[in-house]
Amino acid sequence: MEKPNSSLSPQLRLLLLLVIVTASSRCRAENNVVGGRGKQSTGVAFFIFGDSFLDAGNNNYINTTTLDQANFPPYGRTFFNFPTGRFSDGRLLPDFIAKYAKLPLIPPFLQPGNNIDHMAMGVNFASAGAGALVETFQGDVSGALVIDLQTQLGNMKKVGKGLRNKLGKEERDAKISGGVYMFSIGSNDYMSPFLTNSSSSLLFHASSSRFVAMVLANLTAVVKDIYGMGGRKFVFMNVPTLGCLPAMRLLMKNPNGKCYEEQVSELAKLHNARLSTVVLPRLARELKGFKYSLFDFSTSLHRRMTHPSNYGLKEGEEACCGTGKWRGIDSCGGKRSVKKEFEVCNNPTEYLFWDSFHLTDTAYHQMAREIWNPTPPPSSTITKTSPLAIVGPYTLHQLFHAAIHH
Repeated sequence: MEKPNSSLSPQLRLLLLLVIVTASSRCRAENNVVGGRGKQSTGVAFFIFGDSFLDAGNNNYINTTTLDQANFPPYGRTFFNFPTGRFSDGRLLPDFIAKYAKLPLIPPFLQPGNNIDHMAMGVNFASAGAGALVETFQGDVSGALVIDLQTQLGNMKKVGKGLRNKLGKEERDAKISGGVYMFSIGSNDYMSPFLTNSSSSLLFHASSSRFVAMVLANLTAVVKDIYGMGGRKFVFMNVPTLGCLPAMRLLMKNPNGKCYEEQVSELAKLHNARLSTVVLPRLARELKGFKYSLFDFSTSLHRRMTHPSNYGLKEGEEACCGTGKWRGIDSCGGKRSVKKEFEVCNNPTEYLFWDSFHLTDTAYHQMAREIWNPTPPPSSTITKTSPLAIVGPYTLHQLFHAAIHH
């Protein structure tokens, strides 16, 4: 910032100083305090795992392609005013959840300058393109293109070791056991065979049921590993109806313009049904003290697609940024493999989808409010008519404030 010109009057100098101080204070408040001015953080660490729905910028720092990066304009234009690596025009679900929990924005694990003091408040391990299966969206022998879920777990273990060295065993154990662990995984596992046309994909060598079982088995193994480290409080997002995403709708060339309900969407439905009715209830039975919340992302997204005006939106199917029908060609920013001139809508706040796969800051903000502290649902079964977005015994607010009993 340039220094004030010495020719300014004392009154103007004072006014300029007040503007600078006020702006700085506002930035600090935005990053640290939401939902109650001046209140202290809950002290609960927030650890985030998964894919591009949650990645806050880890893929900025790996050797990958622009298909799995969002560190160029117009990403970030609505809130940050610059691209951060988030696949949105602004913030993602974890950013809003962190704010409601009185935490700062949770940094990517690979962000330069991270230290254990920062990581004690939480870490974002998510990577755009990542799957529960190691094979999902991986590169050739030269190296991986994305950070798969198992590698994200390894990074969490590194953080746990660093916390122990910094804080000591007792405080480290309290931090891990009191932390909240959020997951969004599975979408890339089910989309990648169709996006890459890879005949070597496991999907083409196994039944749909077996393939979904493999994805969920890998997720379960990672959850159990974190439980073994001391983690007890978990948040899960289910998989959206993948055939309704603008890019997949265009790819499948569905002539009637409706969501493509076969193949990829059927995998998503099977995943969601097993996650809610089999996997999570079984973990709750088998693991003492295991607490979880399940966000019905699929239903929440579909409602906004079919009735956008109910949520203050004008467009629920077409993306704000992209090319072609539904702006489904993934060309936002002009740096992807499709080197076409891209279009950007005038007002992203009116749209559900930001780009061909991902949502706007506005949509994520709505969903975060929806799942932070709703009335607990009467049952743990996902239904199309369920009025609530949280399915499971706990809300996010409860998890961040729950005491842990081993």
